[in-house]
Amino acid sequence: MREIVFDTETTGLDPASGDRMVEIGCVEMVNRVPTGETYHAYFNPERDMPAAAEAVHGLSISFLETKPLFAEQVDALMDFLGDAPLVAHNAGFDFGFLNNELALIGREPVDRERMVDTVAIARKRHPGAKVSLDALCTRYGIDRSHRVKHGALLDAELLAQVYVELLGGRQIGLELAAEAGSVEVSITRSETQVPARERREPRPHAASAEELARHKAFLERIEKPLWLN
Repeated sequence: MREIVFDTETTGLDPASGDRMVEIGCVEMVNRVPTGETYHAYFNPERDMPAAAEAVHGLSISFLETKPLFAEQVDALMDFLGDAPLVAHNAGFDFGFLNNELALIGREPVDRERMVDTVAIARKRHPGAKVSLDALCTRYGIDRSHRVKHGALLDAELLAQVYVELLGGRQIGLELAAEAGSVEVSITRSETQVPARERREPRPHAASAEELARHKAFLERIEKPLWLN
């Protein structure tokens, strides 16, 4: 099964108020294993970058204004996404910005039926616990030491590892079930009958008179044996 784990960076929190997507990072997985194929792009948002947003991801408007518009890269992005399920952390946020960019250029939105939200999975798997990406990386021992600021591709790569752990981890011989956190185990019984073995009489194993004499002579040559102290 092919899935795409993705993350976005934006100018703010609300596309309805004019915030725009400025970065997207996507990681391809097949049967919950990253294939090494990724998609990453920056976009010129055609607006300013609020200081609060820049503090999160470090993307300045002077950097972004040299990048292509979303419309110039949309075909490559949509080709990469294909018709695969799309996995994101707090997926409604990322879907909202992706579909807003599509709407601005007159393209059809991505069907939310394709959405897989790892926040929802984490809350079900770990009720009452913190479910931020950082907290889940800590829980599952995933190294995030290189994550100084948010970055769409880096966060997607971390999330791909978290996603696998949320679904039970890579357990050899176990097939991940559709329900997060559960597994189905298929056990096949062998029809081969083990043949009965012929009973053997125990073999004599006592030392001979010659062996006992040699052992006694050996012991008599030992000076100050410990067992006599």
